[in-house]
Order: sequence, then structure tokens, then C-alpha cells
Amino acid sequence: MKTSNLKVLLVLILCALLLCLSPQPLVRAENSSISTHARAAALIDVASGRILYSSRGDEPMLIASLTKIMTALVAIENGDLRSKVKVGKNAFAKEGSSLFLKQGEEMTLEDMLYGLMLRSGNDAATAIAEHVGGSEEGFVYLMNAKAEELGLQHTHFANPHGLDAEGHYSSANDLAVLTAYAMHNPVFKQIVKTQVKTADNPYEAWDYKWLNKNKMLRLYEGADGVKTGYTKKALRC
Repeated sequence: MKTSNLKVLLVLILCALLLCLSPQPLVRAENSSISTHARAAALIDVASGRILYSSRGDEPMLIASLTKIMTALVAIENGDLRSKVKVGKNAFAKEGSSLFLKQGEEMTLEDMLYGLMLRSGNDAATAIAEHVGGSEEGFVYLMNAKAEELGLQHTHFANPHGLDAEGHYSSANDLAVLTAYAMHNPVFKQIVKTQVKTADNPYEAWDYKWLNKNKMLRLYEGADGVKTGYTKKALRC
């Protein structure tokens, strides 16, 4: 073999090795045949944390009740699941989706987290925040601290429930990273895959029974979570 041919062969082998060793690029919507009607979307591998697909993934947007992914995570990591959460005046009759909790009513943090994630109770979100964080503001501080810890650069929280507010936003990529992290928590994972949950109601003759609003659990084989959301401005998330 001539020296020039040998050099060409060695270069080709080196290029092939470099391609094998180089990290794979992020697959973005504009370079992919994948399409979606969503304004923004992200697909992540939960095991590795690698984002596989992203469309407008870093654009900050209103996220409605997807907020409660962080609310649940912070409550699980910082609260005692067996502790009793008391419904205060700020939580009672909170606007939007609700568990219809009564003022002064008490429920374990664990049961209230099921109500939070299955029925998207804004009253539960406020009660949990005041219980775990001492106040809604104190809890929101914990939410933003967790976002910073996870490196969520396009996320900021102003409340624990997701009602539209100035300074309250996240992005598809950030929510994917947050959710992948949360799904490694066994308590969180169990809650969000639950289709129906009953909880004691010491104030009435009937117990609470919550059907998960996430239709994916019933319509998509293998689905195991996580959360839906809606406001007039955020639309369906």
C-alpha cells in the first residue's frame, strides 16, 4: 500500500473513532421529522437526564398547574408525610381547581399531596405551602432554591399553585429536567401514577375519592404520570 493511501485510511479510521466517542448532539425539532402542535415541547430520558428532543424548549412560558410538580417535590423533601396539614383562611375557597377543603380541616400531608396532584387542588397547594414553608412566601423561596439547585435557568416561581402571576414561568426543557429528577423520588412517582385515591374525611359521612385528571394514565399504555395544567392564558399544558 502506498504511503498516501495509508495516510488516508488512518484519517478515516480516526474520524470514525471520534464520531463514536463524541457526545451525541441534542435533537431539536427544526432538525427532526418529529412534529407536535404544542407551542413548546421537550422529551427527556429519565434514567440519564439527557434531553432527546426539544422544540422552543428554553422559552419561558406560563405553566399553570405544572407548577405543582415542584410544589409536591419540595413538600416531600422538606415535610413529614404523616404530619397534619390544617386548612387556613388563605387556602379555603381558593380560586380555580379545588378539593373543596373546609377552613380548619386537617388532613395528612401525604393525603393532601394526592389531592394536589390528582385533582390539582389550589386549596391543597396553599395549605401545603403554609404548612411546610411556614407561609406561602417561605415555601416559594424553597421552590426557587430547588430550581436553582437543579440548574433550571428559565424558571421562576411566584406561588405554589400555578395561577397566572408576574414572575411565574418555566420552560419545556426545565420542566423536563425537573420531572426527571422528581420521578427518581419513590413517593412522588407513586403519587403521580395513581389513577384513583380515597382519603379519610372525618368531617363528613363520606370519604374523599379523587380520580386523576391526567387522561394519559388511561389512554396511553405505559404512562406513569405526571401532571396537567390549564389557565386561560397558559392554555392546556
